[in-house]
Amino acid sequence: MKTLLFFDRFEHDIKSASKTITLRDLAESDYHPGELVQLVALESQTNWGQANIKANTQVHFDELTQSHAQQENMTLAELKKLIVEIYPNERQYYCIEFEYLGD
Repeated sequence: MKTLLFFDRFEHDIKSASKTITLRDLAESDYHPGELVQLVALESQTNWGQANIKANTQVHFDELTQSHAQQENMTLAELKKLIVEIYPNERQYYCIEFEYLGD
């Protein structure tokens, strides 16, 4: 089973379904609808659940909306700031929608 890494701080938001998408670059985009993935905390390398991939669509930085931000459980300004910090040289992302299935 593939893994999908998240910063430890996002675990609660994912488990509470407050965060239902993740934005990734091309190198981290190989996820397909219907695929089950193991969720892993990046810093602690802890496995803490599984998710079902619901969709994977391309989105450009300039196309990010309040809807994306809401699905990330943050404001649009926070989302744009974070995505630039994580991927400073990228402008094209993959919006991976997922459903948390539990531990």
